[in-house]
Amino acid sequence: MSSNASEIERLRWEKFPVLNDGFVCLVDCMGDDGSIVQAARVSYGAGTKKVSDDRTLIRYLLRHRHTTPFEMAELKILVRVPMDCWRQWIRHRTANVNEYSTRYSVAIDSAQTTPPEEWRTQATMNRQGSEGFLDTARGESLTAAEAEFQEATRRMYQERIDAGVAREQARKDLPLCTYTEAYWKIDLHNLLHFLALRMDSHAQLEIRQYATAIGENIVKPLFPIAWEAFQDYRRNAMFLTRLDVEVIQRMHQYAAENEICPPFDETVFLESQDSTWKELTRSRERDECRSKLIRMGIMQEQE
Repeated sequence: MSSNASEIERLRWEKFPVLNDGFVCLVDCMGDDGSIVQAARVSYGAGTKKVSDDRTLIRYLLRHRHTTPFEMAELKILVRVPMDCWRQWIRHRTANVNEYSTRYSVAIDSAQTTPPEEWRTQATMNRQGSEGFLDTARGESLTAAEAEFQEATRRMYQERIDAGVAREQARKDLPLCTYTEAYWKIDLHNLLHFLALRMDSHAQLEIRQYATAIGENIVKPLFPIAWEAFQDYRRNAMFLTRLDVEVIQRMHQYAAENEICPPFDETVFLESQDSTWKELTRSRERDECRSKLIRMGIMQEQE
């Protein structure tokens, strides 16, 4: 048995927990790092000398966005996930999906619950995000109300089932916190794209936890070289726009003229910003540029 085959057998059907009652687990896997290399080298034709070792080639492919060799590997994963989180998940239309049907089967008797200390507050600068937490005392009240609501909706659903109401109709008032299950089959290229988006700090916390569980527990051990390259060139890399590059150039020119050294302050940044931002009170593009410069140590962290 190959090392990858033994790793597949070790991981198959192991449920990695997510949230209070969710999980992800590997069902099957086709391919490994060698499959990526094999697909890439077919371009060289028979008898062609090996031009690089596997790690170097995989890193080159991912770095330069040669995506098709990564499509030669596939993973099938079983997930249990709350319906609201699943709505975000299913927007990635690059997978084959078969979901548990509440039309044919009784709905899963489980719902996502929220501990008192985990109620998040609405972000002030991002209408689709959150920041910070409510105080625990307020959270205890919300958690108690949540439990009461979930119990009532489940009881109402069960009463309909017991009365003989068709499952396809009895389910209509189930809340989005209800767990669903699905088989999700996807090639490695599209899976890495999913993980890059959903493991990002800007993604909703719940789906971020699912993506992290898949990446760290399943992809990493099965595709260690591809995972390393993914971390280096996608997860922990930074994309600079033309405007970002020009801001950096102007900042260094300003620094040379005024004999100052980085990290620069906000005054230097505003002096060097793109002309299209100057008249804007709020600019997400400017904010993103500032964040990149702080991360690179070119700018000072704002107080």
